[in-house]
Amino acid sequence: MTWTVPVTASQRPSQLPPVAAIVRHAMPHAADIPDAFDVYTVVVLRRPADAPEMSDDELDALQAGHLAYRAELRRQGVVVANGPFDEQSDPSYRGMSVFACDPAEAARLSDGDPSVVAGRLAYDVMEWWVGAGSLAFPLAARPVGDRRAMPDD
Repeated sequence: MTWTVPVTASQRPSQLPPVAAIVRHAMPHAADIPDAFDVYTVVVLRRPADAPEMSDDELDALQAGHLAYRAELRRQGVVVANGPFDEQSDPSYRGMSVFACDPAEAARLSDGDPSVVAGRLAYDVMEWWVGAGSLAFPLAARPVGDRRAMPDD
């Protein structure tokens, strides 16, 4: 069973219970629950239902600005992996980025994306807990994520 706790642009992580608390109270500790997790900050981009209509030329310019902004975040080492979705069950989901910072900073940076500013994209920020050591970002110039243990009751 997977538990996700999304943080929208209007919510901040301090307003939500930590995912470890949700997992701890949702199921007893079992051998198949990792003792340690690597926790990553993820931003999922989505097309809002009320996205403004734009001409093809405006959309092309906006997409170029969006890609340039994300490329600059990657050059700075703040984004370590990102890209578009395809074959998604909900076509409003457009792409995902893994950030090398906390959720509040990822939200602040996502607010500066030209497509978010224009209202063509919205985003959800969340922490993604994966079993320790199961994922790596070899091109990252700095550490990504935090190693955390499941707290005891």
